[in-house]
Amino acid sequence: MNDLSAYSRFVQRIRRRYPAEMSLLPSGAPVLATLQVAFSALRQQHGCGAALRILRQLVMERLVVLDCTQHADLSAITRGMTELAELALDVAYQEACTQLDALYGPPLGASGQRAVLWVIGMGKLGARELNVSSDIDLIYVYDEEGETTGLPDGRGRISHHDYFAKAVKLIYSLIGETTEHGFVFRMDLALRPNGNSGPSAVSLSALEEYFLVQGREWERFAWLKSRVVAPASAQLAAQDLRDTVLPFVFRRYLDYNVFEALRGLHQQIRQHSAKRSAGRPERAHDVKLSRGGIREVEFTVQLLQVVRGGQFPELRTRPTLQALQRLVQAKLMPAHTADALATAYVFLRQVEHRIQYLDDQQTHLLPTQDADLEWVALTLGFGDVCDFLIQLDGHRECVAQEFDRLLGQDRARQDTSPKDCKGCGAHTSLDCPDLESLLPHLSERLRARVALWPDQPRVRALRDDARQRLLRLLQRTQTWLTQGLASEEAALRWCDWMEPLMRRESYLALLLERPRVHEQLLRLLGAARWPARYLLQHPGVIDELASESLLHERFDPVAFEAELEQRRAALQNVDQDDDEALLNLLRRAHHAEVFRTLARDVEGSLTVEQVADDLSALADTMLNITSRWVWQRLKQRHRDAPLFAIVGYGKLGGKELGYGSDLDIVFVYEDPHEQAGEIYAAFVRKLINWLTVKTGEGDLYEIDTALRPNGNSGLLVSTFEAFASYQAQRGSNTAWTWEHQAMTRARCCLGSPELHQRFESVRCSVIHAPRDHAALALEIRSMRDKLRTARPVKAGLFDVKHSTGGMVDVEFAVQYLVLAFSHTHPSLSANLGNIALLHNAEQAGLLPPGVGTAAADAYRELRKVQHTARLDEQPTQVSAHDLLQERAAVVGLWAAVFGAQTAHALVP
Repeated sequence: MNDLSAYSRFVQRIRRRYPAEMSLLPSGAPVLATLQVAFSALRQQHGCGAALRILRQLVMERLVVLDCTQHADLSAITRGMTELAELALDVAYQEACTQLDALYGPPLGASGQRAVLWVIGMGKLGARELNVSSDIDLIYVYDEEGETTGLPDGRGRISHHDYFAKAVKLIYSLIGETTEHGFVFRMDLALRPNGNSGPSAVSLSALEEYFLVQGREWERFAWLKSRVVAPASAQLAAQDLRDTVLPFVFRRYLDYNVFEALRGLHQQIRQHSAKRSAGRPERAHDVKLSRGGIREVEFTVQLLQVVRGGQFPELRTRPTLQALQRLVQAKLMPAHTADALATAYVFLRQVEHRIQYLDDQQTHLLPTQDADLEWVALTLGFGDVCDFLIQLDGHRECVAQEFDRLLGQDRARQDTSPKDCKGCGAHTSLDCPDLESLLPHLSERLRARVALWPDQPRVRALRDDARQRLLRLLQRTQTWLTQGLASEEAALRWCDWMEPLMRRESYLALLLERPRVHEQLLRLLGAARWPARYLLQHPGVIDELASESLLHERFDPVAFEAELEQRRAALQNVDQDDDEALLNLLRRAHHAEVFRTLARDVEGSLTVEQVADDLSALADTMLNITSRWVWQRLKQRHRDAPLFAIVGYGKLGGKELGYGSDLDIVFVYEDPHEQAGEIYAAFVRKLINWLTVKTGEGDLYEIDTALRPNGNSGLLVSTFEAFASYQAQRGSNTAWTWEHQAMTRARCCLGSPELHQRFESVRCSVIHAPRDHAALALEIRSMRDKLRTARPVKAGLFDVKHSTGGMVDVEFAVQYLVLAFSHTHPSLSANLGNIALLHNAEQAGLLPPGVGTAAADAYRELRKVQHTARLDEQPTQVSAHDLLQERAAVVGLWAAVFGAQTAHALVP
């Protein structure tokens, strides 16, 4: 095999200078263990600084061979450099502390423990993806203020600040200074608070105050990849530092303010790159900073991480390639886009390394010498330079297009046409500099609605850039209103929604950056009142509208559960999986999924039955996840999984849940443990609390357990045997007929397959029990009359649920058919829903031909009318002259089931 590494002038120098030391580095890719072996051997012959510098030379020579001759993975190269930096910083830190302790004594905190200086690696060092000739971006933070102990004679006491400032200088002398053996790493402290004008080391409290008062948006991108890299003993124990950094980088709400910050930062980088290459065309080929370079891949990934990381904890990862995978899993980036960016990133990093292998220079420019360029192409497996350059250009163009698309640069270019509608792009110029000048251009009702905004404290408190965003959004809304793309009612509801949220400027930024979200939001608000109310309660869900696949998907319980478990694991990795964090995680996920279903519903992508199916499946999944998490955190837990089941009744049992429906559930257990009663009672109380308690993110569900044995006077959770005996009318405590009616719609929502089967056996034994048909019919009719009396309807109106010929009549008729005939007609046994059971009853000959079908169609239409009315927060009562056909079909069903003499005439 040709030793392509020998072409590197840097490698040639190393081999000439250190032939005797080459064997000290064990064979293979450099890792921490082999680096320590080599350093120990070098330390026997050299001082600390010299040993580190020579070790760096040996590592660099090995990496060139591995990369260019043996074609090692990029990860092997970056790991070798990262672990070299970690070792060097740890050694330098310990050496500095040894020297300073001898002069000033150790720095002790209030507790008597030694104060710690955290050496924080930023950028590629923090992400464990350091490149071969990179400098290392560092920030030094110490955990608490105080003084050193001084020397035994009382001299030498200095503040922690002075002690650690001296430590920073010593670390630099051991790593950053150039000597006869070169340097270990170039060091850069410019990212520290207040940049080069700030102190070299800051306390944790000073850092926290800086983040709160002065921290800038671009610094959040820098701190995204931060990691304690030294001392080695502190890498896993810097929880206080994480608690300070995470809230600064990741905001609680979706944060689109960073778009403008990143756009400005990137513009500065491109302008700087353009100035450098002015008159020097060869400098335009910068694989890091030029258009489509490494930095644009990193910015693309980091932008999505910072915007979404507050709500998607699984995105809080440092390595770029890993973050791309997480973005795909979170459905924030198509898999093909992530694959293309990952391929481009690896290629660009490999090119960057080869550029730096030539002379160990911190450069990212393609070499201008033909021989050097040919060597770069050859080591990457290309036959000639042309093929290499074509591949390079292709990757850069792919990166640039995705970056421009994300930042809206492509949209901004399109918006320059005078024919484009004003305000549709994120960066159009304003015709009206303030609200007063915009008011005459607004529709009458919209103008009246926003005319008072200038006097409102929320509007006056807006920063200038936020006020400009608000004006652009108003202008865009009016444009769409004029073009017929939005209704005036939608615009007014948008104002109602926007007004209380103005202090959260990120929502203004989101709508401006994402016209698609703004447009769909207006359409949703204009469709009905309930979506507007839901959005006021949970404004963060609107970003779901950005998904192009939103309207074409359905709820996927398996994917939803896996995603939540992934987010929980991400919180656990940073020790932030306390009860409150998990409660909020559950609520955000639930609200987002409800909103997705709501958006599909309003857009007509789902039928009423499909909406109910998806909301019911969501409830099942939330019960499953919440039960598992609560059990895992239960102090009395005595086994890995509970022997426990949840029985759903009513709308949950019948899979007919609507928006905001409560859950009628009963808890049962089957566990021989001697303290099972106490354990499961504590479990259920905590579970109900997790489901119902209101946090800053709202609640999940209202829970109703009144259908448990003996109702509200009964135990909150009972044994399966007690539940079965109660339902089967064994003993003194027995179920009433109305409870058996409820059992027709009951199902086991949660539990092991064995418990599912046992419940179904109990259910079938209840509904199959022999009954006196006349007595059963009398009881059900009597109960129906009581409900009708309790729900009077004004003359001239028809209540789609409670009036004669309404939905309750259908439900009671079906319940009678199931309880009376399911033991002889098995097709009525399964909990299939009222519509399917009506068809089955007709097919079984229990209903005259056409009666079951007509009633089923009527029930479907009545549900649709009810659903539409509730979405718009309208009464579910219509004119008595409406829905006559549906009412007649239901009355016909009632007459067929209970007898013509019991049917009520339809009186318009």
